[in-house]
Amino acid sequence: MKKSLIIIAVAQFFCTSLWFAGNAVINDLISTLHLPTSFLTDLTSIVQFGFITGTFLFAFFSISDKFSPSKVFAFSAFFAAIFNLGMAINIISETNLLIFRFFTGFFLAGIYPVGMKIAADYEEKGLGKALGFLVGALVLGTAFPHLLKSITAHFPYQNVIYGTSTLAIIGGSLIYFLPDGPFRKPNLNFKLNAIFEGFKNKEFRKAAFGYFGHMWELYAFWAFVPIILSKNNAFLNSHQISIWSFIIIAVGSLACIISGLLSQKYQTKKIAFIALSLSGICCLLSPIFIQQSLWIFIIFMIFWGVMVVADSPLFSTLVAQNAPQQNKGTALTIVNCIGFSITIFSIQFLQIIAKHIDFQYLYMFLAIGPFLGLLALGYKKPA
Repeated sequence: MKKSLIIIAVAQFFCTSLWFAGNAVINDLISTLHLPTSFLTDLTSIVQFGFITGTFLFAFFSISDKFSPSKVFAFSAFFAAIFNLGMAINIISETNLLIFRFFTGFFLAGIYPVGMKIAADYEEKGLGKALGFLVGALVLGTAFPHLLKSITAHFPYQNVIYGTSTLAIIGGSLIYFLPDGPFRKPNLNFKLNAIFEGFKNKEFRKAAFGYFGHMWELYAFWAFVPIILSKNNAFLNSHQISIWSFIIIAVGSLACIISGLLSQKYQTKKIAFIALSLSGICCLLSPIFIQQSLWIFIIFMIFWGVMVVADSPLFSTLVAQNAPQQNKGTALTIVNCIGFSITIFSIQFLQIIAKHIDFQYLYMFLAIGPFLGLLALGYKKPA
């Protein structure tokens, strides 16, 4: 593996640990700040909303195409880390907490999609493999706060926040000194329609809408993993829930790497279609397995954790390959913006319908995304 790709992947892992830092300490926040038990969905959604706002503005002004992506990544990591520290304040209002998480999400917009842009600037033929490692790093970073929480369970929850912010600053520093990739094509001209230029391409639209279906399921699944674990018939204490949450989410990083490597040998669209199909099937089968004995349930959850994200680097690859060359960063960013907008609706949707149906049937509704994504992707075996 190239040195540049290793640096990008490590930085991506360190910086995206900020994403679910609040989720990992949600029980501490609820008890310390006397928040409602439903606060998890608000906390998750506000980060997504911040990310959406950031990606829209980054895309509108073509930030990563006009300026050095490495510098954009580094400064975004620094500011995201600073706002993440807001959660460590002992006495903070619910509103201020949400504001801090909003801006953490806002500056994550300069990390995740910009990281993919940097990888695309370094890799041309091996982009699928590169994005497999990169998205794998994102998944590991997303899961990491749960592991950190389990390790520091007997210490103040602020240690998780300090740890993730420190990692983000280190990650940003690593990228700051990384020169721009050889395939970068800067675009200094402002074009109002640059945001949606990629959607003129049919294959770009297929990849983008397939990704949107995938996103309906992904973050809702990740956000609700601790809740699903707590609802199983077998008793799991908070430490065990943190450990298994980490494993179930983190195992997806291996899936991303493997799917990225497979894309070098097989059709990227075909592998994405298979992975999205299997994750959709997991949604539909969830009522059966959620109530099973502990180990059958855990094995199912790990398999779901693999399939729910295995297609993510593949969709990003398809989007990047079919995006306009000089607006590749903008195209990746706006697709991320729309995709993460969808996650807010799916997370809030589950929260609303949870009041009206038995929880074991709740996650069947996540299959809506994969079903629509498969229709949009429309994979057909070549003649």
